[in-house]
Amino acid sequence: MTSPIKTRRDVLLTGAAATLITGATGLTVPARAAGVAPTPTMRGGANNYRPGAPLVDRIGGGGFLMTGTVRRAGDGAPLQGIRIQIWAHTTEGHERDPHSHGATLTDANGRFQMDMPQIVPAFGQAHGHLAYDSPEFETVFLRPVMRSASDTTLNADFVLKPA
Repeated sequence: MTSPIKTRRDVLLTGAAATLITGATGLTVPARAAGVAPTPTMRGGANNYRPGAPLVDRIGGGGFLMTGTVRRAGDGAPLQGIRIQIWAHTTEGHERDPHSHGATLTDANGRFQMDMPQIVPAFGQAHGHLAYDSPEFETVFLRPVMRSASDTTLNADFVLKPA
């Protein structure tokens, strides 16, 4: 099989097309929007939410670890000093009880953790509740479900969009 003969016109058109595609950026493929998408609020996440829950070192006697990270939408940068409220139905109380609620702050790497009593099923599912609700970013409520009621940790990550 013979290859087609390239004319001067073919070469010039190919070069012009490549110049249009690369433009000033030097990219050989179209640029795509880069960034980290914000976390949407989960249905049922705000159930039994208590505005202004106190900052605490732990909720109750502990034994269960809630962890997560908080990053900024767009660039994904970790956010320090972000207040995350946590509450759940546990071995020590119902999720509507004030003593089942507490808040913590993120560290320099955007990480948070809270030691709390073991989460137990409520309405057939073992789950936690977490919230971010300050004016700097849009409010987000999360309601992550545990794989098993015997798990002793649960992780929930937030990506916050500036308000």
